[in-house]
Amino acid sequence: MLRRFKPEVVGYPPKTQGEKNEDTRISNVTHISNKKNITIGDNVFIGHFNYIDGFDKVSIGNGCQITNYVSVLTHSSHNSIRLYGENYNEHWGKGMKGLLNAPVQIGEYCFIGPHSVIMPGTILGKGCVVSAFSFVSGTFEDFSIIRGIPAKLVGSVSEPDRELLDEYPRLKNLYFDKH
Repeated sequence: MLRRFKPEVVGYPPKTQGEKNEDTRISNVTHISNKKNITIGDNVFIGHFNYIDGFDKVSIGNGCQITNYVSVLTHSSHNSIRLYGENYNEHWGKGMKGLLNAPVQIGEYCFIGPHSVIMPGTILGKGCVVSAFSFVSGTFEDFSIIRGIPAKLVGSVSEPDRELLDEYPRLKNLYFDKH
């Protein structure tokens, strides 16, 4: 079940944590902006030195692992800064031209490798794996393996999962999806 952001933050005293998501852990050196726009599921791990931008909506599904040095972005003003120049701050939040923004959805049980960037408007289906140092933009189906700059679909986790389930048959009844 996704809830508004109120998970345990590693290193914060209990009185500042508020309501916790079930076994969700977020490093105290990860920055999360605009928490009201962020929903995080249960059993999520978010490691060190990440930036999660809540300018627009961010949804992180149950069981996700976001490693270290990852940026999840919902906006970019790289065009606006050039258009407005020294008048940039005067126009911020007033229908600024050139501002890119869109929500990000990270499906359940995704893994985001270190030093990756998730761009505004990205949708990752259930069980996706994003390789380290990937620049991800677009929509990816369930169980995709995504890699590169720019990131592209390079495979599916179906075959490696099948091999692991053959090697460890007791896991077959625990496997979260029968794909």
